[in-house]
Amino acid sequence: MDKLKRVLSGRDTEEPSGLNEVIEATSLGWGTRVKGFVACFVIGCLCSLLGSCLLWVPKKGLTLFAVFYTLGNIASIGSTLFLMGPMKQLKRMFEPTRLIATIVMLVSI
Repeated sequence: MDKLKRVLSGRDTEEPSGLNEVIEATSLGWGTRVKGFVACFVIGCLCSLLGSCLLWVPKKGLTLFAVFYTLGNIASIGSTLFLMGPMKQLKRMFEPTRLIATIVMLVSI
């Protein structure tokens, strides 16, 4: 009966739950998403480039390369989280057509 009263009075059919309020409060606008994407992508590219340059450092070059190149890859992949959202990104990464590529990439990191 309460639902019928809410619908007839013009209020929403369902009252917002705590989870819906959190999602709405933490959702980003499109401009903020693009800025976050660009920032993470640039940081990822710079880390990868720095890792490639540090490859030639004597003794610790391979370790520095591995660390910076891995951080660069993670930042670049993380940049798409801003555009798609984390759940949508994970769902697409683990689709059957992309599953093998995702597993190979994660094991390589």
